[in-house]
Order: sequence, then structure tokens, then C-alpha cells
Amino acid sequence: MTAHGADVQDGDGQAEADSRTDSKQSPAIEVPAARERARAIPEAAVARLAVYLRALSSLAEQNVGTVSSDELAVAAGVNSAKLRKDLSYIGSYGTRGVGYEVAVLIGQIERILGLTRKHSVAVVGIGNLGHALANYGGFPGRGFPVSALFDLDPDLVGVPVGGIPVNHIDDIVEVCAEREVTIGVIATPVQGAQEVCERLVAGGVTCILNFAPVVLQVPEDVEVRKVDLAVEMQILSFHVARRQQEAAAEAGRSDVDGADIGPPGGGDRVSGQVESADRMVERL
Repeated sequence: MTAHGADVQDGDGQAEADSRTDSKQSPAIEVPAARERARAIPEAAVARLAVYLRALSSLAEQNVGTVSSDELAVAAGVNSAKLRKDLSYIGSYGTRGVGYEVAVLIGQIERILGLTRKHSVAVVGIGNLGHALANYGGFPGRGFPVSALFDLDPDLVGVPVGGIPVNHIDDIVEVCAEREVTIGVIATPVQGAQEVCERLVAGGVTCILNFAPVVLQVPEDVEVRKVDLAVEMQILSFHVARRQQEAAAEAGRSDVDGADIGPPGGGDRVSGQVESADRMVERL
């Protein structure tokens, strides 16, 4: 963590210099420079870059050639100062009075996000969530085609879901290696998640998206992103409570406490929603 923080600080001060020197370097030198720049990007900025890419792709589909920082910020739902700061991490500053070339900026962000390499996705656990992920048409268009499905249920094995036959989890290592799977999605109950994770890693998978409410143990060279629906609900609850506090403060109600905000029984309902989310994930 300390080393990563140091990289971020250095990246802030050197991003402009990197941008000026990139144009003078040969392609062989640009790749290492791009890697160093990618290491300096904060996690939150990486998430926003993905949002900018989605907005830019929409503009490209409309044959828009250039876009100002203000226009792109509105499309992405952020303020323009933050957008310009984020784009400075990848060495893109635009042209004064013109803005950013949409096609060029798409290419820059795709390189930073690693979207210029080939990806292949495996989904493990073909319950309700797994079915939805397997059938989602947005993945291939963004460079993440689903190429393998796995489950324990003998009634599912061999059955096509989204056009892909379901394999037994015992075949994870062999199938993932054969199909060069780079991203594994775990949508299993808690009990089997760690074992599934280990099989994916043994099959050469280096990135894992985990929907199971459990912390996975993985080698240092494997990246894991955890999606916890209960946590997301708790975060939403926090933002609602904070807005109500601010509104009460503006109205002069200084006696309002965060725990007392909301309609009668509101706290119990939020707790019930979180527990329901936990049970829903357990069933997936």
C-alpha cells in the first residue's frame, strides 16, 4: 500500500512531463512508459476511466469527432475538474478551444484499462445470477466474451446457457486452460467459493470477480474484485441518511441524529433489506 501511494504521488507530478515526452519516443519505449503511468492511477480514477470510455463510445456511435471536458463530464456524471485530473493520469490534456479527439481518447483509455488484449470469461455457478451473466449481451461488445460456464448440478451440465454448454466444476482447470480464460466470475454459495477460486487460478485465470460474500485467498499475482450486494445497500442507506441530516440542518433541526432519521421503522426495514440481500446471494 505504501509503495502504491508513492507511485500515485509521483504520477501526479510527472504526468504532464510524460505526456510531452511520449510523442518523441519510439513505440518500443512508449509501452513501458504507459505501464508506469497505469501504476500511478488511483483506484477511484480507474473506475471513472471506465465510465468515460462508455460515454466516449456512445459519442463515437453518434459520429462525434471531438468533445470538450465540460461535455464529457456531463455525460459521465462528474465535474470537469475531476475529469481533467483523471485524464492527466493517462497523459491526455486535450487541445485548448477544441477539446479531446474522441477516437484518440478512446484508444488511450482502452490501452490503460488493458482492453487491447484478448479476454475470455468463465462463469462458475449457474443459478439466477449466473444465468443472467451468461446471457448478458453487453460483455462481448466491450471485449469480455463469456467462453465457459461451470456448475455442480448434474441437471445443468451439458445444457446450453447463452449458447454455451455448462461444464462440471471438476473440469474448470482443463477447460480454462484450453480456452485461455483470463477472468473468472464466481457466483456460487459461500461454501464452495474458495475451492472454485483455487481451481480457476490453477487453470491460469489471473482476474476474479467474486459475488460470493466471502474473502478469497489468492496468490499475489491474482486480482480479485468483490461485489457484495448487502454492502452496496448499506452504502446507499448511509447516503440517504446523510442527505436527510443535511436537509434537517438547513431547516434548523439541530436535534436530529442520524439513527433517528427516516420514517418509523425505517432502520428495521434497511436491516431487513440487507439480511434479504445476504440470503439472496447465498442462494445464487
